[in-house]
Amino acid sequence: MPRPRKPRSVHGRPIADGFHPNRVPPWGREEIVLPVEGLEAIRLSDFEGLGQQAAAERMNVSRQTFGRVLADARRIVAEALVLGKVLRIAGGHFEMPPWGRGRRGRGRGRGHPF
Repeated sequence: MPRPRKPRSVHGRPIADGFHPNRVPPWGREEIVLPVEGLEAIRLSDFEGLGQQAAAERMNVSRQTFGRVLADARRIVAEALVLGKVLRIAGGHFEMPPWGRGRRGRGRGRGHPF
């Protein structure tokens, strides 16, 4: 039996819940989902410029787990950009600290879209 998954800490809800290409590719409209913790990994590493160890500590995971989450997130974003897929940001296994929650105080996002 595998070990239970530890929720990843996420700073706050994404500003946007997705992106779509301005034209539909010839093969049709397809969608790919980026989990919220993947967006957080990209934000910490690529936007804020943190190293993997510092970013992993902020997300409350090991450096190896952070590296896997980041690699998966980058692959998903690259696939959406290269193939013209709709990128939807939703779900995942994360929690927000009390200061990052909305007015309702809901912070757990285990697989629930926004």
